[in-house]
Amino acid sequence: MARDYYGLLGVAKNASADEIKRAYRKLARELHPDVNPDAAAQQRFKEVTAVYEVLSDPAKRQIVDLGGDPLSPGGGGGGGMSDPFGGAGVGLGDIMDAFFGGGGQRSRGPRSRVRQGDDALIPVELTLEECATGVAKDLAVDTATLCSVCHGSGCAEGTHPETCDTCKGAGEIQQVQRSLLGQVITSRPCPVCRGFGEVIPEPCRQCNGDGRVRTRRTVRANIPAGVGDGIRVRLSGQGEVGPGGGAPGDLYVEVRELQHDKFTRDGIDLHCTVHLPMTAAALGTSMALQTLHAVEDLDIQPGTQSGTVITLRNQGMPRLRGTGSGHLHVHLEVVTPTHVEGRQADLLRELATLRGEEQPELATRGHGGLFSRIRDSFAGR
Repeated sequence: MARDYYGLLGVAKNASADEIKRAYRKLARELHPDVNPDAAAQQRFKEVTAVYEVLSDPAKRQIVDLGGDPLSPGGGGGGGMSDPFGGAGVGLGDIMDAFFGGGGQRSRGPRSRVRQGDDALIPVELTLEECATGVAKDLAVDTATLCSVCHGSGCAEGTHPETCDTCKGAGEIQQVQRSLLGQVITSRPCPVCRGFGEVIPEPCRQCNGDGRVRTRRTVRANIPAGVGDGIRVRLSGQGEVGPGGGAPGDLYVEVRELQHDKFTRDGIDLHCTVHLPMTAAALGTSMALQTLHAVEDLDIQPGTQSGTVITLRNQGMPRLRGTGSGHLHVHLEVVTPTHVEGRQADLLRELATLRGEEQPELATRGHGGLFSRIRDSFAGR
């Protein structure tokens, strides 16, 4: 019969740690050999001390509360509570079975040689035009493929896997240890079969028993319109074949967008710069602009200033998901001639005179006009 741990100290089962400590100290003062030399008292002192050490340890006290006996020879089993199913008694392992579905670590059984394959990643360079319209690309990829000789089994022709003699097909080696908590069973993968439960007596020479080989093959990737730099397109089932001929993973095609010589991209919008002659900006004009999709007429209003932005709607990139497109923003930059002479210079001077625009060099000679007025304003005139 299991010890009555609480009764030996004279406390209730729901006693606090302080109550247990006070009860033990009281008994220790009465039963200590220095106070009570009686042999029976000395034996009882040893017993209540051992009981106190159990009840003051939360883990051991929990075993007691579950009906176990941490001080029994079995470390929690022998002399335990009566077996409700007809046995003489149950130990800690049986208690764990009853409350937690099994004592120690349960066997997981052999693991399969067939496992899911990994995903693969391959980059592809696309021009801005290809990103805008979508494109089909034939890509050369190096991935693990199913072995054509053993078809994933890993065995040489005419042979088959055999049950491991070390673990008898369990895939694990179990070790039993006895401790204060009772019988503890630990498991580890079998070192001979590596947890598979079977061994390959003669591996396939082509794949060396792996069930797969590395092969270069061609895969067609249909890349949708609207992709951009860093976007990945998934090709389901085109990745690495798994060990043992397992199902392949996916292949991801990562877009690397090449820089365009005319357009720059901002999400689904595009930007470009058009250099406009001074005379065209002043007089206005119409010019043809090649966009990604078609040739568009660009109307330049008279008196257009440098830095003006004209937006062509729906002439940008298509949306990757959804409908519609971005816009094309045309930045106008008015170009001033860097060198004029002869007739061109005479015409510009004549134009300046007609417009009443004084030349800067005339301002230093005291001539009236814009620059003179600016100078006079600073002089306080």
